[in-house]
Amino acid sequence: MGNKVTIIGAGSVGATIANDMMAMNIATEIVLIDINEEKAFGEAMDIYQGTSFGAPAIVRPGGYPDAAGSHIVVITSGLPRKPGQTRLELAQTNVDILKDISKNIVPHAPDAIYIIVSNPVDVMTYVFHKISGIPANHIIGSGTVLDTARLQAELAKEFHISPRNVHAHVYGEHGDSSFVPWSLATIANNNVHIYKGHCPDADKITFDGELEVFEEKVRTSGAVVIKAKGVTNYAIGMAVCHIVRSIFNGAGTALTVSTMMNGEYGIEDVCLSVLNIVDHDGVRGKIRNDLTGEELEKLRASAAKLKETIAAINF
Repeated sequence: MGNKVTIIGAGSVGATIANDMMAMNIATEIVLIDINEEKAFGEAMDIYQGTSFGAPAIVRPGGYPDAAGSHIVVITSGLPRKPGQTRLELAQTNVDILKDISKNIVPHAPDAIYIIVSNPVDVMTYVFHKISGIPANHIIGSGTVLDTARLQAELAKEFHISPRNVHAHVYGEHGDSSFVPWSLATIANNNVHIYKGHCPDADKITFDGELEVFEEKVRTSGAVVIKAKGVTNYAIGMAVCHIVRSIFNGAGTALTVSTMMNGEYGIEDVCLSVLNIVDHDGVRGKIRNDLTGEELEKLRASAAKLKETIAAINF
C-alpha cells in the first residue's frame, strides 16, 4: 500500500513540496489541488515528467474528491507575505481562505493527518482545530521546524560542525516573538557555551558568548529572502517534507511543530511550537523540557501575542 499525499495550493511552496517529495521518494501518489486548475495541471505535469530520474510516483492535479484516501493533506493556500509585512498581518484574509478549504477537503479526507503551512501558521493551525472537526493529534502546523533548521544552520556554520550535531530549537510563534531556550541547546553533547573550549576548532570559532545574534538571524532571515527573491519556498519545502517523512516512517521524531496547548507550561487554547513527538499517528505528545524562568516568560509572552491576533479575527 502506497503513501498518498494531497497538497492544497500549487504556488511556489506547494509545488516545491510536491517536487521535493517526489525526488526524495516520500510519497507514491501526490495530488495537487489549486483554485487555479491550469496552474495545478502545469505544475503536476512538470514534476511528473521528472520521475524517470527519481522515484516512481504518480503526480497529478485534481479536485477535492481526488483527496479521498490521502494519508496526509498539506495546506499551503493563502496569500504570500509581502516585503515588510508580518505573518500576523496576513491573518484574516488567509483564515477566510482556510475556512473555504476546510469545508471542502475534510468530507473527502476525514482520516488524514493535516499539515498546515499557510501563514500565519500558528493562527491558521488554531483556526483549523476549531472549524474542521479533525482530531487534535491529526493537526500539525509546520511551526518553527523551519526556524529551527535556520538556527541549526547558523550555529553549524559558526562552530564548524554538521547541523546534525547541533541540538538547539526555536520555541513559540513562527514569527517575531519566537525565542531559543538556550538552556537546552547543545553541540555534540556540549552546552553551546562550552563547546568552543572542548573542540579541535577553537582557533576558527569567533563565538564570544553572544547568542542574540543567532536569534535575530532566525527571526529576520525569512524577510531577507522575501525581499531578495519575493518568496521563501525551498527551505520550507524541505521542512514540510521532513515532517511528512517523520509521519510515514513512524519511528517517533522530535519536531518543533505547532500544536494545541492544553495547559503545558501554564498555556492553553492556543497553538505554538514546543518539541513534540511525531509519528504515523500524527502528534504522539509533547516533550515537556524544563525551561528557565526567563524562557517560560518568553513562551507565555509568545502565546499572549498569538491570542491577541486570534481575538481580532473572525472565524
